[in-house]
Amino acid sequence: MKTITLLLIITLIVPFSWAQEAGVINTGDSPHVKLRSIDIGDCQWTDGFWGDKFQLCEEVMVPYMGTVLKGDVGHALNNFKIAAGLKDAEFQGMWWHDGDFYKWMEAAMYVYAINKDEKILEDLDEHIALFEKIMTKDGYLDTPVQIHGWEPYTERRLHEMYNSGHLLTAACIHYRTTGKKNFLNLAIRHADHLYDVFMPQPPELHHFGFNQTQITGLVELYRTVGDKRYLELAQMYVDRRGTKRVEYNQPGVRNQMIGDMSQDRTPIRRETEAEGHAVLAMYFYSGAADVAAEIGDKALVNALNRIWANVVNQKMYITGALGQSHHGASRHVDFVHEAFIDNYMMPNSTAYNETCANICNAMFNYRMLGINGESKHADIMELVLLNSGLSGISHDGTHYFYTNPLRRTHHYEIDTTDSLTRDPYLNCFCCPPNLVRTIAKSSAWAYSLSDNGVAVNLYGSNKLDTNLLDGSTLKLSQQTNYPWEGSVGITIEQCKKDPFEILVRIPGWATGTSVAVNGKAVKAKVEAGKYAKLKRKWKKGDVISIDMPMQAKLVEGHPLIEEVRNQAAIQRGPVVYCLETPDLPENTSILDVYLPADVSLQPKYESEFLGGMTTIGGQVYLRDSNEAAMYNTLEEPEWNKAEVIFVPYFAWSNRGVAEMSVWLPLVWK
Repeated sequence: MKTITLLLIITLIVPFSWAQEAGVINTGDSPHVKLRSIDIGDCQWTDGFWGDKFQLCEEVMVPYMGTVLKGDVGHALNNFKIAAGLKDAEFQGMWWHDGDFYKWMEAAMYVYAINKDEKILEDLDEHIALFEKIMTKDGYLDTPVQIHGWEPYTERRLHEMYNSGHLLTAACIHYRTTGKKNFLNLAIRHADHLYDVFMPQPPELHHFGFNQTQITGLVELYRTVGDKRYLELAQMYVDRRGTKRVEYNQPGVRNQMIGDMSQDRTPIRRETEAEGHAVLAMYFYSGAADVAAEIGDKALVNALNRIWANVVNQKMYITGALGQSHHGASRHVDFVHEAFIDNYMMPNSTAYNETCANICNAMFNYRMLGINGESKHADIMELVLLNSGLSGISHDGTHYFYTNPLRRTHHYEIDTTDSLTRDPYLNCFCCPPNLVRTIAKSSAWAYSLSDNGVAVNLYGSNKLDTNLLDGSTLKLSQQTNYPWEGSVGITIEQCKKDPFEILVRIPGWATGTSVAVNGKAVKAKVEAGKYAKLKRKWKKGDVISIDMPMQAKLVEGHPLIEEVRNQAAIQRGPVVYCLETPDLPENTSILDVYLPADVSLQPKYESEFLGGMTTIGGQVYLRDSNEAAMYNTLEEPEWNKAEVIFVPYFAWSNRGVAEMSVWLPLVWK
């Protein structure tokens, strides 16, 4: 009763209109951002690369995943039925499997926002009704705990807060895309429960929360319904991290889950590096960014900028992937798992690079894009989407990678979450729905709203129909064969008469880009790694032409990255390439291949290759590897030559089990 009264008081004091069709994260009213989200469905991919991906997501990815999760293989829906007393069986899957199901539901809702297929809603309503049967009177819902009859919040490893976060987020998206409150009402009950349990800050729960997606979920619920308690609770979770010593014998906290492993050694405002489990870290930093967007804490934003710089400049792979090691140690010698390790320590064959970590890198950068308004964050979003993100799913949309190494050889001993090629189901299923929901919502990342205009973040053929912050209508269409070609055309379809700005992202790799309006070069500064600010009185029919150079280039690593010394990778535009053994002479190992430093790289668009993509032709040197001993006397090799093609990294392992490498040793002549 006290909770209900408090909610009524807050509602009366702080008038708030529940928003429908707000953004995937709704920063429309966030007071401390420079770029704001567009509404879900305002931008739609039409054709080309992302149009094809969304169509595959709509027709294959989401339906296939639903079949898996609702069947006896994925078993996630079965767990809900067991918890509701509708099925007599044992819990199966990981402790975080509820969250996987919520993420799949979220993906389905993004698809519904575009196609308005009522069958999707009918299906989701059945699941929501099931959740209502399971949720306790005080708002608790977590199938593994309820099925086993365990006491809530006694075991950190059970991922209760992770499941909570994805429930809250999915419910907000459901409301925004449908206007229905059946799921949202459950989320409010659950958030009220979290507030009642955690806001008093009992000492035994100080360190509780392992994978803290509840922070982003709570902020999103606050943005949806306006109850400031949810923002206060989210801030509390951020503020208390790392503020109290973790005892090794604390109940419910295992030795492997303390300190840097879960970002619980150093308070975030004093942190200088990304630490610990890469997925936990990026979810936590994303939640902290959401809180900062609402409260405007300068110290928190400064810390997030330091962490961002450390990630991007010292711990991120060329593909945008994160998490260098399956097992390792932090700089404070805490055990870390699926984790960040030392700066510039970037193994290739043993690189972990969990798909979730890569996707969370894009999520974090989307939030930092809003806070800072700097195009470098959209660069990272795009890098992940076109490389280490898409590598997590097969060309046909039904098979998945958990880890994303930069080199794979037949010598490598497959670990528990590795696989020789993508699998139709992963026992740890967190990554597939995370990636699919990202593909489903990617069009919502394509544009952001500035104070008096719009920012173009991502390139791909699309149509935009949105309202600027002053309420005026803006309609644009974008035509391009990006990322295979560097020319983009943006046509104004409808706009206000007063001047406004269109911020055009010039990618960091795109030195030499030209921008024109109606065929005339713009006077605005066009600089790689920045937004070009085009402000004028626009009119229907105006065309912005962007021409980005798309030469294939050799890229080298920082000299402190020992694993790639005297090696090079190939990048063309935003796409990183690799070499696979299907494109080498028979019985040739990827370890036999050397790259001439003066190699001539020849891009070619192949419409029949895995649905159509640009490959790169070139000549490499081959030598027989001497594997007689661990160390061998160096002798001048006998070189053979071979013409090969390099394929986009995201497309590897779609032609059977293969060896692959992004980095190749150089031959200088």
